[in-house]
Amino acid sequence: MKNALIVWGGWDGHQPEQCAAIVEKILIEDGFSVSKQNKTSAFANPELARFDLIVPIYTMGTIADGEAKNLSAAVESGVGLAGYHGGMGDSFRGSTDYQFMTGGQWVAHPGNIISYRVNITDKSDPITAGIDDFDYKSEQYYMHVDPSNQVLATTTFSGEHCSWIRGVQMPVVWKRMHGSGKVFYSSLGHVAAEFNVPEMATIFRRGMRWATR
Repeated sequence: MKNALIVWGGWDGHQPEQCAAIVEKILIEDGFSVSKQNKTSAFANPELARFDLIVPIYTMGTIADGEAKNLSAAVESGVGLAGYHGGMGDSFRGSTDYQFMTGGQWVAHPGNIISYRVNITDKSDPITAGIDDFDYKSEQYYMHVDPSNQVLATTTFSGEHCSWIRGVQMPVVWKRMHGSGKVFYSSLGHVAAEFNVPEMATIFRRGMRWATR
């Protein structure tokens, strides 16, 4: 049986506790043994590398330097890392070690909750196979991203809310390596209700499976 760790907390607006329960249910359905913690001290566990998958659901907040380095070392050793939206893409803004590992950092969502289009750019990948482009209503994340990411889906900014980014194509879903560990990220999932969107939930579920050691 695979072992997963969910670490949740941070800004309450992203409903981390509710989302952690949803992710836990998904993982249990997929045959995982799941541990949940709501403090970043979980990342300092000297036995962190025993997990096969770590899912951070922790918007903003702070992480101690030693916690970030221990987490990074665990992923480098082969532990998988998977996350979504601000729970992984807007965590620990002061930690460049963490951002180097995840492959991106949120910087803006012009217009806040809006309708936009998600375009699947790699329909051959197991994470996105069989999923067509789809409309989505949420925060459209503008991110600073690592050029080494393998991008699976994008969105294009209309410029309606910030004219100077009209036509910018932004990664929405990516995967990457960090040492021997697989890292997956999706910017979809502002609140728990978005797990009811089939495309969002399927992409994230598959992404967690892919990232697992």
